[in-house]
Amino acid sequence: MTASGKDAEAAAPLWVRLGQGLLDLLFPPRCVGCRRMGTWLCPSCLARVGRVESPSCERCGRPLPAPGLCPSCRAGNSALLGVRAPFFFEGAIQEAVHELKYRGRRVLAGPLGELLAAYLGTLPWPPSAIAPVPLHRQRERARGYNQAALLARALSARCGWPLLDGGLVRWRHTRPQVGLDGAARLENVRGAFRWEGPEPPPRRVLLLDDVCTTGATMEACAQALREAGAEEVRGLALARPR
Repeated sequence: MTASGKDAEAAAPLWVRLGQGLLDLLFPPRCVGCRRMGTWLCPSCLARVGRVESPSCERCGRPLPAPGLCPSCRAGNSALLGVRAPFFFEGAIQEAVHELKYRGRRVLAGPLGELLAAYLGTLPWPPSAIAPVPLHRQRERARGYNQAALLARALSARCGWPLLDGGLVRWRHTRPQVGLDGAARLENVRGAFRWEGPEPPPRRVLLLDDVCTTGATMEACAQALREAGAEEVRGLALARPR
């Protein structure tokens, strides 16, 4: 969560976010970038958002000057087979994530899910069950929903991959990752997730989150899934920082 994200969440109590959701149903959409009516993300604003292009790290997806593994991924093992994101976290995509995450604009999960589905169709990944990165129950109760779960449902509906919602839980409350370096982020979420489903997870799982910064949270989720029996775990996010 960014500092501006924390401010936005604090400034938007649950009743305000619920009211915003009702207004979104009653009035036509406006682009989150330029406020043009008719769409939540107009082509002009979307075109100004940077795309994460190849070459990139084969594991974490970080842009590289040449194909291969980045220094961090070469230095250690990972429970994740790969992580990808189509956009950099900027412009209209950043605004859309903040609107969805902190200001109650749940309706944005639909168009963002369409973008994720279009990108997923370009990846040579086998069909997998889609698992949203879970929030701790206290944080989800305060926000009213888990934005990753909304995106996962939208993606599942568009690509036809099954939704795996509820088995992976964040059983330990953690401090926000903002301001922590990569090593501190890994330590902060170490052991924070576990599998509590009635059966082992599917063999292939696709973790889904709105933003992937260092990959520490997805790594902790993947470790929990692998320990519970999943064989292949990959990660997909809408955006990553430059």
